[in-house]
Amino acid sequence: MGLLTAFIRILIFPGFLFLSAYALVLQFLDRKLYARLQSRQGPPWYQPVADFFKLLGKETLIPAQANHLMFRMIPAFCLGAMAAAFIYIPVWGRSAMFSFEGDMIVVLYFLAIPPLASFLAGWYSRSLFATVGATRTLTQMFAYEVPMFLALLAPTLLSGSWSISGNTAFYAAHPLLVLVNLPALVVTLIVSQCKLERTPFDAPEAETEIVSGPLVEYGGRYLAFFTFSKDCELVVVLSLFTAMFLPFSTGIAGADFLLYIVKTLAVMAVLCLLRATTARLRINQIVSFCWKYLAPAAMFQIILNLILREVFSL
Repeated sequence: MGLLTAFIRILIFPGFLFLSAYALVLQFLDRKLYARLQSRQGPPWYQPVADFFKLLGKETLIPAQANHLMFRMIPAFCLGAMAAAFIYIPVWGRSAMFSFEGDMIVVLYFLAIPPLASFLAGWYSRSLFATVGATRTLTQMFAYEVPMFLALLAPTLLSGSWSISGNTAFYAAHPLLVLVNLPALVVTLIVSQCKLERTPFDAPEAETEIVSGPLVEYGGRYLAFFTFSKDCELVVVLSLFTAMFLPFSTGIAGADFLLYIVKTLAVMAVLCLLRATTARLRINQIVSFCWKYLAPAAMFQIILNLILREVFSL
């Protein structure tokens, strides 16, 4: 791959420009579907773009007691992590734009940055509501990270690869083995909702309790970039989920890209349905649910895959 080609892929497609555009599209579709499920009209198609530029034009106020440097840097750092994670996930076909053995660990590392960024944003805001939201964010992160890691790493025990592209290629060649990972699929689907802090796992934000959680003091362009990074995180999570658990492809780049769009939209619709039909859980209920049910289910998947690997010599 030439330097110019690599630059175009990173910056335009399937890199940052595509990630940005698809993030805004998913935000609109998520809000629209959520509204229709509640018998509301929902926003027009241009609302996500309008909201972003409206926030960019607003005055940015930083609390006097806040750490000004951290307050400014954290949103950009969060967005950069999502842009970096996306290049290791297949968008068309079975291979990512850049892949190597072990890139799954890198992506999981990048996915751990947004909740940590939210925690630091709330902590350095020096606000009571922001500190409560930051504490909830970190507590919730400790609850879902273990089952998420176990559930996502379980398929690698059968494929023998620590690469997302390697796993996609293996399960595309052995489609029946996808059914073996159904427990991990369910765990990852629920954990994805928890990681994205969507209802019923939106205790860190809880606008009726603590206004906007760790981002209560954010406004203007910094809030715009934080919100935008959350939209990009949704794209990354959906893309990772489809690559690991729905690795079906045709071998034709254009058809596989359309298939990628269909799969991510379908998973987003399931998450939206879950969001519209459940009520918020308390933070202690979230922790209890993750450790009592999700972690054992993910561990069961690990044990099952280890047994199958030994029995069938995969």
